[in-house]
Amino acid sequence: MKNKIEAVRKLMKDSAVDAYLVPSSDPHQSEYVPEFWQRRKFICDFTGSAGDVVITQKKAALWTDSRYFIQAEQQLDEKVFTLFKTGMPDVPNFDDWLILELRKGESVGLDSQVISRKNFMGLKKKLEEKGIRLKCVEKNLVDAVWEERPGAPKGKIEVHDEKYSGELTANKLKRLREKMADADAFVVTMLDSIAWLFNIRGSDVKYNPVVISYALITSEEALFFVDQEKLTETVREALRGVVEVRSYEDFGSKLQSLAQKKIRIWLDEDSVSQWIVDILDNGTKLIFKPSPIKMFKAIKNKTEIAGFKNAHIRDGAAMVKFLCWLEKNIGTTDITEVSAAEKVAEFRNQIDLFKGMSFETISSYGAHGAVVHYAPSAETDIPLKPEGIYLIDSGGQYLDGTTDITRTVCLGNPTDGQKEHFTRVLKGMIDLLTTSFPQGTVGKQLDTIARIPLWEKGLNYGHGTGHGVGTFLNVHEGPQAISYYRCTGVALDPGMITTIEPGFYKENEYGLRVENVALVVKDKEKSSDEAAFYTFENLTLCPIDLRLVEKELLTEKEIEWLNDYHKKVYKTLAPRLDKPETAWLKEATKKI
Repeated sequence: MKNKIEAVRKLMKDSAVDAYLVPSSDPHQSEYVPEFWQRRKFICDFTGSAGDVVITQKKAALWTDSRYFIQAEQQLDEKVFTLFKTGMPDVPNFDDWLILELRKGESVGLDSQVISRKNFMGLKKKLEEKGIRLKCVEKNLVDAVWEERPGAPKGKIEVHDEKYSGELTANKLKRLREKMADADAFVVTMLDSIAWLFNIRGSDVKYNPVVISYALITSEEALFFVDQEKLTETVREALRGVVEVRSYEDFGSKLQSLAQKKIRIWLDEDSVSQWIVDILDNGTKLIFKPSPIKMFKAIKNKTEIAGFKNAHIRDGAAMVKFLCWLEKNIGTTDITEVSAAEKVAEFRNQIDLFKGMSFETISSYGAHGAVVHYAPSAETDIPLKPEGIYLIDSGGQYLDGTTDITRTVCLGNPTDGQKEHFTRVLKGMIDLLTTSFPQGTVGKQLDTIARIPLWEKGLNYGHGTGHGVGTFLNVHEGPQAISYYRCTGVALDPGMITTIEPGFYKENEYGLRVENVALVVKDKEKSSDEAAFYTFENLTLCPIDLRLVEKELLTEKEIEWLNDYHKKVYKTLAPRLDKPETAWLKEATKKI
């Protein structure tokens, strides 16, 4: 680790920069990136999905959020790196830290391909106010010291059929072009947006069925810049006459030719890289405003909604099979966090339309449950015992939808404290799932509802309450979110799909979380001519462990919801199970 950092520091001197920023992102501003772009992981060994590293000649530090505090402490070499826990009291952000560490006239270097225009300009302004320069380094310094770097992924592209997408690419392009009245060209860089727009799916990013590519849309053309070795004849035929394929490496030269034409180009400031802006900013009129594809993609059509519902029924049956297997084998069969994660994948793999897991399974027992985004490995794997608390957060990718579910399982006799904490988490999920809210409500306004039962006892959790979910796409999808940490200001509208996942984590002891996926729908009872009201329709079907429920803490309304929910779970899933599994489910969904 020290040798890696020293090698980067030497290159920093050669590039005349005094600090170097290594973010988690890639040229497409992805949350999850292909292995060959996981530079931050390479340079510090921290494997979480979010975090930024800064290296100076004397110090190296990582910033990450509360989901990864414990994990980062375990993975970082404390002799080399300092961990800064983002959002905690008196903890500076990395830009404030840079201002404290650097002197006037010094500079911060970065790769302009891995920072968005918005973040670049915000950082530039803040540093320049203190006399510190922000400098784009031509070649990524981490790449220069990365020996045995993995190659770029080469998986084949697949067509996402209209029977699952519900809309042809030609119509999606028509809708996009209708939004382009003030622009001659629109640059698309987000991988999930390109996959959605062109009705394709790939395997370039683990768990996220996307393809490394760029797109450029004009009134006459739809250009798709991609490694053409990934194209099958089926894909070429599907795109023919609608989308023109170009080489991924030709994207930069195409931008240069556009810059010479002095046309109006629409860019999404949140996702377009500074590298793209630098190429185009040559007298061209750049229009910065949000990409409409985000909202197109977020509001599911009838076909996609039907697919989500069907996928969740099949996925629920797989989860019941797993939970039944776990209860019947705990204490008599050797089960570890890793083998449990493999088992849930095995059950999903038996389901129609299954294409893979939607994220790395969080299979956490005991104290590991308090590590919010814990993923078991050979080094951390521990056996499950017939005692304590087990938390599993997992999901599947299906041709007709994407699932994400968390269940907390009691493997022995729960303590009074565990039951109270779990019941308060459950109350939060039920209360939010059953709430009604007026048109225009944003996630930040709803987030509190899920937290109130915990707040009543001075408890809280450090992650968001809900995120959007793609249709056989990224399990984390914007622009909507139910969170006061990352509120985008985008209202929740009918057709949007979101998770609802409050939790509670007692460090070094256990973690508790309940997560269901829900669809935003019109509340017909509350809506009137004067005002539209919306509510949630639950999609996830899987029993909630009643051994952890303290009935006295639930209201009559919450008890009614839980009993009705379990009745629906049993009625819907029992026909898909064998006799022992059906008997288990009947007991798991009994009235309280």
